Amino acid sequence: MSEKKIIDAAKIIVKAGVIPFPVSDTLINVLKFKLNEDDFDLILAFKRKLSQTMEQLKKSSEMSEEEIMKKTEKLAEKGLMFIAPSSSGVVVYRILPVIMAGLFEYSMMRKLSFSEDEKKLAELFADLLDETKELMNDKYEFFKSIFEKLPPLDRTVPILDKNISGNEIQISINKEIETPSEKILPTFRVEALIDKFDDIAVGHCFCRQHMDLLGNPCKITEIRENCLIFGKSARFTNKQGFSRLISKEEALDIIKKSEEAGLVHKAFHPRSDIYRDEDSVCNCCEDCCINFQFWRAGALPIINSTNYLSRIDDSLCVGCGTCVEKCPVKAIILTDVNIAKVEEERCLGCGICAHFCPEGAIALLEGMRKVFFPPLK
Repeated sequence: MSEKKIIDAAKIIVKAGVIPFPVSDTLINVLKFKLNEDDFDLILAFKRKLSQTMEQLKKSSEMSEEEIMKKTEKLAEKGLMFIAPSSSGVVVYRILPVIMAGLFEYSMMRKLSFSEDEKKLAELFADLLDETKELMNDKYEFFKSIFEKLPPLDRTVPILDKNISGNEIQISINKEIETPSEKILPTFRVEALIDKFDDIAVGHCFCRQHMDLLGNPCKITEIRENCLIFGKSARFTNKQGFSRLISKEEALDIIKKSEEAGLVHKAFHPRSDIYRDEDSVCNCCEDCCINFQFWRAGALPIINSTNYLSRIDDSLCVGCGTCVEKCPVKAIILTDVNIAKVEEERCLGCGICAHFCPEGAIALLEGMRKVFFPPLK
């Protein structure tokens, strides 16, 4: 197999993602492990355009429709091709990235068999994390300036139950997100988000399963099957065997159990555009979540959109430290006078601190904003 062909294909796959991963030896090894020469031949047809119709693909690949159908289905099964009809009904074939709804997630979303191949792939993804961390630290200021300009990669969507709802006021901290007048606001409550979709699927948490394969299982929860997928993404992942279709009632039950486990509800949107309909909600733990892992390891920043900010009522806080322990990004500290304080720049607005506060001393303030904090050095 031509090394140049693999490198050229890797550049196309990297271009499909929001995160600018380098085309490294480790990435090449991941692709070699998952793909064969026929797969690379088709990927090269996406050099100029990452999303194509069948008619466009027949021209760019110089393959027959039958051959393209076989190859795209194989790539979809491997987690590197998304196939779905557009709003006009025309089927579109789109190359997927390495991470952020791509090869990593779909490779780890099926229920594990703990095969040697699964373990080997998990190790390769772990090597990719280490390599990204080293590159980031070598050129920290350069990459930091790039990341600051990126849109939010995910969006926090808390459940606003009786422990979380409070005086909701407009806030102005960090970077406010401007809302164009012609845009429809994203859904702010996870219950409402589930209610608006007819097709819902659930897959296994790829982050926790990745850690399971590495022999480092989650210390926060035993829950594995709780990644929710919506709309055409639900239909696609179900067809490929990555997920199973469920009812709205089961989805809400999964959300409730995730909430009780102290997990963060994070919504994802196509191309990180928060004004497009959500395609999935992950229920994330600080222990295993790949975004939190990359941040702690110094590989990538946290770039999040949120509509909320935790507020602590000093008159009710008893300094028990529950919120400090539960916060997934350590945005709460105990002051010298034993009162909890929120570091506003870091708060994701997930509501976990409010949900678990035994004194009911925490509520959420309202106001759309972008949360950015760079990788830990």
